[in-house]
Amino acid sequence: MSAPKTYTAKDVEAKWYAHWIEKNYFHSEPDEREPFTIVIPPPNVTGVLHMGHMLNNTIQDILIRKARLDGKNACWVPGTDHASIATEAKVVRKLREQGIKKSDLTRDEFMKHAFAWKEEYGGIILKQLQELGASCDWERTRFTMEPELYKAVIKVFVNLYKKGKLYRGLRMTNWDPAAQTVLSNEEVIHTEENKNLYHVRYKVAGTDDEYIVVATSRPETIPADTALAVHPDDPRYTKYHGRKVIVPIANREIPVIADDYVALDFGTGALKVTPAHDMNDNALGEKYGLEVIDLLNADGTMNENAIEFVGMDRDDARVEFVKLLKKTGDLLETKQYRTSVGRSERTNAVVEPRLTLQWFLKMDDMAATALGAVESGEVKFHPENMVNMYRSWLKEENVRDWCISRQLWWGQRIPAWYYNEEIFVAETAEEALLEAQHKFPLENLTMDDLTQDGDVLDTWFSSWLWPMSVFDGFKDTKELEYYYPTNDLVTGWDIMFFWVARMVMAGYEFSEELLGEEFVKKNGKMPFRNVYFTGMVRDEKRRKMSKSLGNSPDALELLKNYGADGVRFGMLSSAAAGNDIVFDAPIDPKTKVALNESELCNQGKKFCNKIFNANRLIQSFEVADVVPNPTATLAAKWLEAKLNHTIVEVDRMIAEYRVSEAMMTLYKFIWGDFCSWYLEAIKPGEGEAISQQTYEATISAFERMMTLLHPFMPFITEEVWHDLRDRAEGDDCVVSSWPKAAEYDADIVKSFTLLQDTVSSIRDIRNQRKVGKREPLAFFVSQSADSEKLLGATAGAVEFLKKAGALSSVELTTEAPANALPFLIGNDKAYVVLNEAIDFEAENAKINEEIKRLEGQLKGVTKKLANERFVANAPEAVVTLEKKKQADWTAKIESLKAMLV
Repeated sequence: MSAPKTYTAKDVEAKWYAHWIEKNYFHSEPDEREPFTIVIPPPNVTGVLHMGHMLNNTIQDILIRKARLDGKNACWVPGTDHASIATEAKVVRKLREQGIKKSDLTRDEFMKHAFAWKEEYGGIILKQLQELGASCDWERTRFTMEPELYKAVIKVFVNLYKKGKLYRGLRMTNWDPAAQTVLSNEEVIHTEENKNLYHVRYKVAGTDDEYIVVATSRPETIPADTALAVHPDDPRYTKYHGRKVIVPIANREIPVIADDYVALDFGTGALKVTPAHDMNDNALGEKYGLEVIDLLNADGTMNENAIEFVGMDRDDARVEFVKLLKKTGDLLETKQYRTSVGRSERTNAVVEPRLTLQWFLKMDDMAATALGAVESGEVKFHPENMVNMYRSWLKEENVRDWCISRQLWWGQRIPAWYYNEEIFVAETAEEALLEAQHKFPLENLTMDDLTQDGDVLDTWFSSWLWPMSVFDGFKDTKELEYYYPTNDLVTGWDIMFFWVARMVMAGYEFSEELLGEEFVKKNGKMPFRNVYFTGMVRDEKRRKMSKSLGNSPDALELLKNYGADGVRFGMLSSAAAGNDIVFDAPIDPKTKVALNESELCNQGKKFCNKIFNANRLIQSFEVADVVPNPTATLAAKWLEAKLNHTIVEVDRMIAEYRVSEAMMTLYKFIWGDFCSWYLEAIKPGEGEAISQQTYEATISAFERMMTLLHPFMPFITEEVWHDLRDRAEGDDCVVSSWPKAAEYDADIVKSFTLLQDTVSSIRDIRNQRKVGKREPLAFFVSQSADSEKLLGATAGAVEFLKKAGALSSVELTTEAPANALPFLIGNDKAYVVLNEAIDFEAENAKINEEIKRLEGQLKGVTKKLANERFVANAPEAVVTLEKKKQADWTAKIESLKAMLV
């Protein structure tokens, strides 16, 4: 066999992905094996691949490929979410470009357009995930609006309603005037922004010149004021308790109420109360029975209650109202201040608090159950500290009922039908009609008498069922019984409450109903056993990469430039669980092209080339049936020991969800130990051959390395795997077996490490003294039991030192040779004899200067570690780093002292 001369990621990736798909390696059916299940966090059907997707799905792919290699029945279910708000907005925009208004269409006509849009654009991101190497079971691809998943959502709604956990009510909600739908609290993004604070006077009724001044950021809502509130203990306003003031412009009298909700130290201490346009004002309105005057239409324009500003946009109305207040003399001053502004996550429109009639799911009991599932350890979080964030979301005082209705057409339509004041909730219109006819037997009701709710359900109300609905668990539990609970969920912490908590709630709410008491006793109710939280991918300014900021590189361009393996390596090399990743390729905001190389991805690309060229080197060796030379035998024993140790470490790290560390462990082992040390040690001289035994040991070790690395970098490993040996049909790396570690020979590793340290010290001396790499040097080691064991009892040690260190001789000695530079090997002093005169006085001066510098640093870190408060309060990783510095500097000082002559 002869390998190609260059590694071309594009060709290799296309070839092997097509091969894996042809062989159907990614498909799963229930069988006798242990299942290992992951459900993909369904990306929006509107989505395209971005940096967060690449990180998240790479980690999932690692876990699923590792499970496959472990012989488990690996099932990774892909799919997309219908994304009600985002998708409807895109469809409406496309229709508008065609000259069609949504209002001109019936609901059914609009849905046909929406599904056509989905068919055209909805699968793009899944195809892009294939370019990344995702080994999903594509035959199982699901969509939250497909018929069976739609039915599951409807079934759950009816189930919860009959349990008394759903209700419909008029409540203050977050309103998105751009999308014209209600939003949950979690869909509102709060940011600090500069706003104007307007000081407006309200004349005290029955007086000629007495006023109360309020500070407001929303003067356009003044016509909706129905009270003015002050703190009961504020002496400035005590005399006005129970009196009335006149609303500017509107000229209505409203009461002055005293309530300790009012902050004494904000603004003027007086608050205008507008129950229709502020959550807290609405609570005050309910408390004091205030009138509610709504000024706004659904699209954010002013309605008939807005005096002379009817039809005007709320922002324009604010400008005009300020002008009017100036004209009347009621605006006293304007100040700037920083305040939190809520914007829609989907449209970026400023969210409007608004009274709307919505459906709600009671959350108290569900939230307590979901919190208990994680705190008890039934559902484990990685990293563990994410439990604190989860707890803060779900503790009793922070939980609010979930508003599950949305004023849209794209989504699962709420299965509620109305007749007069009665509500009939059923899975079908026919069932609802039967219920209505039973309730009103004398009225001869027909379907024309019932009106179905026009709203749809919140997107998350379908995706909270994902671990169960993708296996059609609400229709037939056969597959659910095999695959549930799923094993691992990989997601960003930013949707911990949106999705993770709600899936836990759904699991504990429905699993026993679906699977039975005996099943849950044995397997549990949890939807997944582990949750791995990825960090956010951020730019060099530590801003979250997002489409709106334009700071995210084109994911497909990265794949094109660095190959999937290179990008996977780049993403993972700094992706410890929960930690944010600072991606190192600033981009041009116009072209989305990186302004310079991504060193992380480039490092991954170079690693692929290193592996590829290591294989080429091995394939170039002439192999003969000869006795292995001592150096090759020693190196092979050491490599086998190191490989066994690496297998144990990688197994442990993956089990602890430290996938980034596992990959970097393999990177250091393959690049450093295998390529830099081992291959150099066994490489035959010109015109020489290596033994068949050494060759087989090398191929065997390299083969296992490729299997270990496969989950992380699947394409280069499959390519090299096939080039190492002649393979039978179906003998592919992707479905091979994960290597098992043999006994770890610590002694051979310790001995070889001393030899490596020795060679490194010799190479350092060559660099410092500008001695040629291959110029022969004489080498001596002080005679001792340790040095005799190393050089005498370790077969191949002397030969290795001569070859790797370019030494003319290796000898034991009882005294320092002339013209030799000393250093330490373990506890023994070693010497390199140079072919030049050495100024030992100058050498000692340099060494002493370095010792003095290091002792200063050592003193500082020792003092820090002696501080009990520092050790007790600093993060464990910081303390560990300081201890490592202390140990390293102590060892370096001892080594330098040994070099003094």
